[in-house]
Amino acid sequence: MRLFSICRLTIVFSGLFLAAEPVCAAHRLIVQGNGKLAIVAADGDIEWEMPWGGIHDIHWLENGHVMVQRGHAEVAEIDIATKEVVWSYNSAQANGNAGKPVEVHAFEPLADGRVMIAESGVGRIIEVDRAGKLLSEMALQRDRPSTHSDTRLVRKLPNGNYLVAQENDGRVREYDRQTGKVVWEYEVPMFGKQARGGHGPEAFGNRLFAAVRLACGNTLIATGNGHSVIEVTPEREIVWQVHQHDLPGITLAWVTTLEVLPNSHYVIGNCHAGPGNPLLIELDPATKKVVWTFDKFDTFGNSVPNSQLLDVAGDVVR
Repeated sequence: MRLFSICRLTIVFSGLFLAAEPVCAAHRLIVQGNGKLAIVAADGDIEWEMPWGGIHDIHWLENGHVMVQRGHAEVAEIDIATKEVVWSYNSAQANGNAGKPVEVHAFEPLADGRVMIAESGVGRIIEVDRAGKLLSEMALQRDRPSTHSDTRLVRKLPNGNYLVAQENDGRVREYDRQTGKVVWEYEVPMFGKQARGGHGPEAFGNRLFAAVRLACGNTLIATGNGHSVIEVTPEREIVWQVHQHDLPGITLAWVTTLEVLPNSHYVIGNCHAGPGNPLLIELDPATKKVVWTFDKFDTFGNSVPNSQLLDVAGDVVR
């Protein structure tokens, strides 16, 4: 096993001199939990909030609005200033889905006003314009179809392909958007353990939540109830990993989101971990030092599957 992946060779030497204490400032972020959507300042104060139900995906838009899911199958854009929904698309009703079981757990705003939406249940990824017109659709390959769990997060890659975290199949699949063919896939390993039910630290499985493609071509995977983050090469070799009890004083539970910052740090979502464990963790992958945590369990509760940092200069991969 290599100590560091090739993606991080350029930062190893600077990383070796990190102090034991956190070395970065706290972050401003938008987060949902306990029935509210909120913007939290870097000092921890709530600077904005409104009532809102559970989400699995979230995107801060360039116009200062936020795109989130509403209910099981609708994507909504909220004007932060007025707290009004200014655009929405309901996958349970539109473009041939009326009367069919469908849930939405992933979406992404694209260029030219297009929106990519992954529709679990009907098992497809679509792109629509802001009038709701269907611009493209592609069927998902599903070994174990599930209206609730066909996918978690899905992202469109720079090459136009879709990178899909298929939770119920325990696999990451990259699809050629034009042909619908799977061009790369990876089955999340069980690491020799047996599956255990539940949502918290006591559970175990390979029900992944997110996958992002790194600049070097490797894929970073949040393994969900596998309590880990792993990085795999195109040849499917694990070159970096962090597991449930690898970070001192922190227990990983349902590992959800991934944000790769311009300084190469990872921000990891830690859902269902219980009181005393952070909801978000910023980690220097070169040293596995924790440099920042976000823990407001009393405010947001035990189910915070997604969030987004709002104060990072430069491109963030998420």
